[in-house]
Amino acid sequence: MADRESCRHNGKRHRHVSAVKVMRLVLPTMLFFAMCVVMCVPTPSENAAGDVADGEAAEKKAPVAEIFLGTDVYDLERMDTVSYFLRHLDKMPEPTQRIKVNYFGNLRPFFNDSNYVHWAEAERFGIRPLTDTRSHWQISCPIVRVTTCADFFLDTLIYSRPYLVPQAASTLREIGQRFRDTIAARGGGDYRIKVTSLLRTPRTVKRLRRRNRNAIDSSVHQLGTTFDISYASFVASSPSPARSVDDLKGILSEVLKAMREENKIWVKYEVGQPCFHITARKPDTE
Repeated sequence: MADRESCRHNGKRHRHVSAVKVMRLVLPTMLFFAMCVVMCVPTPSENAAGDVADGEAAEKKAPVAEIFLGTDVYDLERMDTVSYFLRHLDKMPEPTQRIKVNYFGNLRPFFNDSNYVHWAEAERFGIRPLTDTRSHWQISCPIVRVTTCADFFLDTLIYSRPYLVPQAASTLREIGQRFRDTIAARGGGDYRIKVTSLLRTPRTVKRLRRRNRNAIDSSVHQLGTTFDISYASFVASSPSPARSVDDLKGILSEVLKAMREENKIWVKYEVGQPCFHITARKPDTE
């Protein structure tokens, strides 16, 4: 029996596992996966090149704000024109230095254009008074929003709204530019005129009449062609050279006198409220 069992065992074939055969089967698969990993994972240099390319593409698509070392909040505000032009000193700087002013006498009789003259001019190209909600949506001619800029400073408005017809807005800007140019030509000073009133409605006129005796029902401010500029207050953006309010008032008077003689404006010198009441004139060529 033992001989038979030994014969059976001897008749079976014993398979030996060869290391060479295993390597031949496994090695190609391992090499394939290794090559895939190497090809799929970028090198550091490729990452840097890709980042540079992406950055250049982003710069071309989006606007870039350049911020340099040493900048402060006021420099950054230059990107926001409204907040930048709102900057000003809390009060007029002192001590003041005299500046050349060509005085031409008492201003009240010289700038004395009546309300009838202002109204007749405003009817030529102004809007109809905004009496109700419908009139706000059916304005007879375009109006533009007026904001503080490099040429003038818009005061806090209580009884008026910051709108004018385009011709009046252009005239207001011209006054501010000529005022600043005159100061610069005579020694300098960073000052702007202060606008105290613009477009009014019959409702705001009624409210204003309770406080200001100069206000009347037929206020030309309702037509969007008229604005007020203070002669008792100016806006300073730099402490030097310091100029007095009287000298700045004199320079503003020179500008208004010249523009009135050029048939660009009508002017009323207000006393109760210290301001020049100005109505833009429609050019005769139109």
